[in-house]
Amino acid sequence: MRINVLIVDDHVVMAEGLRYLIDAQNDLAVVGCVNDGREALREVLERVPDVVVMDIAMPELNGIEATHLIHERSPDTQVVMLSMHSNREYVLRALQAGARGYVLKKNAAAEVLTAIRSVYSGQRYLSSQITESVIEDYLRSGRDDPLDSLSSRERQVLQLLVEGRSTVLIAESLSLSPKTVETYRARVMQKLDIGDMPGLVKFAIQHGLTTIE
Repeated sequence: MRINVLIVDDHVVMAEGLRYLIDAQNDLAVVGCVNDGREALREVLERVPDVVVMDIAMPELNGIEATHLIHERSPDTQVVMLSMHSNREYVLRALQAGARGYVLKKNAAAEVLTAIRSVYSGQRYLSSQITESVIEDYLRSGRDDPLDSLSSRERQVLQLLVEGRSTVLIAESLSLSPKTVETYRARVMQKLDIGDMPGLVKFAIQHGLTTIE
């Protein structure tokens, strides 16, 4: 019985490399390859793959938010996060969202197969350069993440705002009214105590919500 894997990455070369690597294994099979978080959620609900290999940095809906939604709506599907970032905040946010694995992109070729098999069997897999002690130290630090004050929908609106989407386009993307989007925007600014767009952009980049420069 093969482990069915969905690949989610907006970099074509990376996605195709992962597909080739995974499909070459007798016990693994790629059932789809998509390039953003919204497509990922639709594919998961339709195909119910065993494991999703998810890029953390994607436009429209980043990997962490997509993982949160997948964990809520398809709890039997496990997620392995791919990231260039090894710092504690990124790792913790991914695990809190429901990811069972976290693999650094530079180690993907060497570690992603083991990560897929590990999370499928119910274990957690962290890239070799991320130790359990790092996670435990961060959890014990008691540091609050300001993003925790925002709902999932508010985080989605924030990402689209800082990526330059207009209120109308955000409303269409999220199936909301423009007035509701404006309400979310006001709530986000109030909760984060940020009064302008440059401040929101800086916050979003610092907290890994988007990778725009």
